[in-house]
Amino acid sequence: MKNEQEKQKVIELIDDHNKGPDSLVQVLTIIQEEHGYLPKDVQQLVAEKMKVPLSRVFEVTSFYSRFTTEPKGKYEISVCLGTACYIKGAQGILDELKATLKISENQTTPDGMYTLTASRCIGACALAPAIIVNKDVHGMLDKKKLLKVLEMYN
Repeated sequence: MKNEQEKQKVIELIDDHNKGPDSLVQVLTIIQEEHGYLPKDVQQLVAEKMKVPLSRVFEVTSFYSRFTTEPKGKYEISVCLGTACYIKGAQGILDELKATLKISENQTTPDGMYTLTASRCIGACALAPAIIVNKDVHGMLDKKKLLKVLEMYN
């Protein structure tokens, strides 16, 4: 954690939502929503305050794909690579994003603005090819439309 204030906020979240060891996933989810990610020092604090082994916290954070131990960008871009999107050009969309943002999959731009990931299916097949930026779905993309979408998040 960066400072004492941040540490106190994490402690408050643990105290507010700790209903025993069975609430570990819920506590980690809430902390990640607030903190952005779950670095090792936060996981250690959770283990200590919830009185669960640190190995259990590591196990949960590494098992569930929704948890991340690395900071994410302000805008998380997920490219759907499900069958419909892939057939309609999603790989080209992903390649264009890599080139434009100058990062690979599962990386964050140096300025902390964008994190690029790929998904197996986002459930927007009728909009193929599609991406999600944070919680916003953008579909029927081509390279020109993709650049307009990126401009929205600049």
